[in-house]
Amino acid sequence: MKRAWREATAGVLLLGVSAAHADPAPAAVEKEILGLTQQLMDALVPGKADVWQRLLADDALITDEFGRRQGKKEAVDGVRGLPPGFSGNIELRDPHVHVYGDTAVIECEWYETESVFEQKLRVRYIGTTTFVRRDGHWRVVAMSDVTLPTPPPPLEVRQLPLQDYPGTYRYGPDRAWSVAVESGKLVYRTKAGRAPVGLDPVATDVFMGADDEKNLILFRRDAAGKITEIIERRKFNDLHLRRE
Repeated sequence: MKRAWREATAGVLLLGVSAAHADPAPAAVEKEILGLTQQLMDALVPGKADVWQRLLADDALITDEFGRRQGKKEAVDGVRGLPPGFSGNIELRDPHVHVYGDTAVIECEWYETESVFEQKLRVRYIGTTTFVRRDGHWRVVAMSDVTLPTPPPPLEVRQLPLQDYPGTYRYGPDRAWSVAVESGKLVYRTKAGRAPVGLDPVATDVFMGADDEKNLILFRRDAAGKITEIIERRKFNDLHLRRE
């Protein structure tokens, strides 16, 4: 769903409220903040831009999970609703609301379910929204969210040449991966004795790490077809590990 309204789902930048003492929100305030945040999420699918226009402060700062920054006008203009064939919703889970004087901060999971022409997708985010009370009303002054890496559906890769990959791949002094096949699955260790990290196949010579970061792991071959290195594609950068 976020792909369909990325311009609208502006994530949240926490303001510098740490100087004030945080108190748990009174029940009435917590209920109100939860309700307002849910209104913002519920407005995205039908494209109710008026909700965002009403709840965002004029000087609101928005940062989404891709690092794109917006002001109020850009955020409101981006609330256009989902196109035909798309449907979904965002549920707030495990909310935590704290108040800092006239400022309230809600941190929670945004659990998104989406149907794209009957294909079911699930995406989890951690979102933080900062409200400030102005003229007796809570207004959003900042939003940000990050995508939680979650295990993707497994892919069957036929005739995967697991025997080609085991070995030692080094990227610095005393820094190397030991790749092995264990119980029919490719794994690596960063040091002897450490727990193995699984490598989930995506395609021939392409894997995804089973750790929290879910980086792409690419085995590169030379002209003769021999594996010569690993590329760990992490945070839009490539770390090269040369095979010994």
